[in-house]
Amino acid sequence: MRELVIISGKGGTGKTSLTAALASLAVNTVLCDADVDAADLHLLMQPEIRQHHDFMGGKSARINPDLCTGCDTCRTLCRFDAISERLVVDPIRCEGCGVCVHFCPAGAIEFPVQRCGEWYVSDTRFGTMVHARLGIAEENSGKLVSLIRKEARQLAEEHGHDLILTDGPPGIGCPVIAAIGGATALLIITEPTVSGVHDMERVLDLAAHFNVPGMVCINKFDLNPAMTETIENIAQKRNVAVLGKIPFDPVFTHAMVAGKTLLEYGEETPTHEVVREIWNKIITSPSMHSYGIVDLKATIQ
Repeated sequence: MRELVIISGKGGTGKTSLTAALASLAVNTVLCDADVDAADLHLLMQPEIRQHHDFMGGKSARINPDLCTGCDTCRTLCRFDAISERLVVDPIRCEGCGVCVHFCPAGAIEFPVQRCGEWYVSDTRFGTMVHARLGIAEENSGKLVSLIRKEARQLAEEHGHDLILTDGPPGIGCPVIAAIGGATALLIITEPTVSGVHDMERVLDLAAHFNVPGMVCINKFDLNPAMTETIENIAQKRNVAVLGKIPFDPVFTHAMVAGKTLLEYGEETPTHEVVREIWNKIITSPSMHSYGIVDLKATIQ
């Protein structure tokens, strides 16, 4: 059982749309939306939730007025100015560092674990999906990513699935690190812009640091052929395969508005065939094949 994580150095590269398209080609797969800060794969998968769980993570201080002596120690020590003159904690400002709890001489400050979000196990037309939603302005996104990846792996093992297809978060921060650790391979989606090239290189550096094989796909390649060539040259120097170049095609947007994947929507276009070729290259690539994936087949629609 292997895991392909689809990531991008920046948001808006078409990562989720391509993940959904590949999900329609894959068989015997568990889907995982690890972009918990801005989850949107469910908009195309239209999941039916069968398990709902609270996500608990991080702590926030609360002052018990019955025990508080008004010594003002907590307010003096709080570097985030989260405690008012009336000795009330502002939950938005509180960073959960615990300094006030540790130094309160009266032991009047509680420090409970907070409910930061939710995670789900759902049924979709392409199989089981594990996904989550982090609360607004909440932290511990990396912890939530690790949790849902663990649940997806456990489900795959229990039901004999061959592959976990994970829609990862953008960037190179904590949630991305949590999403790629232990993955079989990464599919890095980029676009032919200055920021797209820069952020792709940062993701490639991150993948190399964690020793996870990476592959590149260029979306909307025809908007800037010169920059596309730059991306190909960078990939060649880094010995990273470019699996395909997807043209700019409004059909992606039309399909998204209709709540469908690219391959489910409208008449056949050259873009459909490009996406199928990318999937076939993924399942036959050395990055995946060397780990023993020989029984995954593309479903030609």
